[in-house]
Amino acid sequence: MANAAELTVDGKSFSFPTLEGSEHEKAFDISNLRDQTGYVTLDRGYKNTGATQSAITFLDGEEGILRYRGYSIEDLAAKASFLEVAYLLIYGELPTKSQFDQFENAIRHHTIVNEDMRKIFEGFPVNAHPMGVLSSLVSAMSAFYPDSYDERAEDKTDLHIIRLLAKLPTIATWSFKKSQGHPVNYPKNTLNYTANFLHMMFALPVAEYQVDPVVAEALNVLLILHADHEQNCSTSTVRLVGSSRANIYSSISAGINALWGPLHGGANQEVIEMLEDIKADGGDVSKYIDMAKNAKQTGFRLFGFGHRVYKNFDPRAKIIKKAADDVLAKLGVNDPVLDIAKGLEEAALNDEYFVQRKLYPNVDFYSGIIYRALGIPTNMFTVMFAIGRLPGWIAQWKEMREQKEPIGRPRQIYTGPTLREFVSIEQR
Repeated sequence: MANAAELTVDGKSFSFPTLEGSEHEKAFDISNLRDQTGYVTLDRGYKNTGATQSAITFLDGEEGILRYRGYSIEDLAAKASFLEVAYLLIYGELPTKSQFDQFENAIRHHTIVNEDMRKIFEGFPVNAHPMGVLSSLVSAMSAFYPDSYDERAEDKTDLHIIRLLAKLPTIATWSFKKSQGHPVNYPKNTLNYTANFLHMMFALPVAEYQVDPVVAEALNVLLILHADHEQNCSTSTVRLVGSSRANIYSSISAGINALWGPLHGGANQEVIEMLEDIKADGGDVSKYIDMAKNAKQTGFRLFGFGHRVYKNFDPRAKIIKKAADDVLAKLGVNDPVLDIAKGLEEAALNDEYFVQRKLYPNVDFYSGIIYRALGIPTNMFTVMFAIGRLPGWIAQWKEMREQKEPIGRPRQIYTGPTLREFVSIEQR
């Protein structure tokens, strides 16, 4: 068989087709492996398993490439707004001027959240984690928009997409305002998407709030850089939950919960916590650089350096470094923790140990610096990530539905007891 992989099992040969993606990624199609051979594959963490064919995001970790729908992340971050990128991810093409105006106006029309959802929110304690609040309220949107789980109402899908994009920033700000003891701010729809979010976060009723354009642009870039990242943990969760035909709100809520894990969306929070620990220990950067070099003996690990996927450099980090420098320069922040961050950055970019191992500062390192400089508390960092990742989750959910993918059902290798005889409780 042409373009096929041959597998010999128990003296029998089987052929499996090979596939090649548009960027020359190669794969074996083993969809019928178990039916033909009786075997399954064991791939812990699915590191070598392609669960779908997707046209949304291309990532090459070896070459440091990230593209959305064929557009380089460098071009998009420099030239596009976050909502343009959201439209691109969800609908496949950059919008025309009229398409964008219609899209942006629809989002502005839906930024207000039903007041009954505020009653649910008010039931959370003041110290509730913002991610728990966010995932709960997004899940609750299913109840407020019951046609979202009506299979016959697919014509309403675009409306649900608009609602999510419009309301998630509003909901996200509620936890922050409550933690500060401040009243929540309603959206101000004369502002653009990022400026409106900053207004809802930081405006107070006692003073006029002016959005700093440097800060708004930095946030715009941050959201674009986080908008999608191929089949990561939270995105795979959204697709897996959605494959059961669960509605979009339930699927996105599941993605938020997956993102909440410290091994996924919590990395930038760990960066700041690490910097605070270094400050508490006297702030000696060289000491911790030496500890990182001798991690086997010290057990110390630098958070925010290197990346699981990018083996060379994280293309997003180069972009966000400039945004971080711009924000720190504009705000003139005097923060010893951020001074430590700059010291670590300089050491990592110039120290031969880090350069040889390609342990460069990554997007989590710089995003944590920006969020801290803006006065966003660490427990809100993953919420910021979720706002940025929302268009990617929506695009992946939508693509999965349109491709009519079967329900996800991974296999396992059972390692438990073999058949045992039941013993009544009196004889145990």
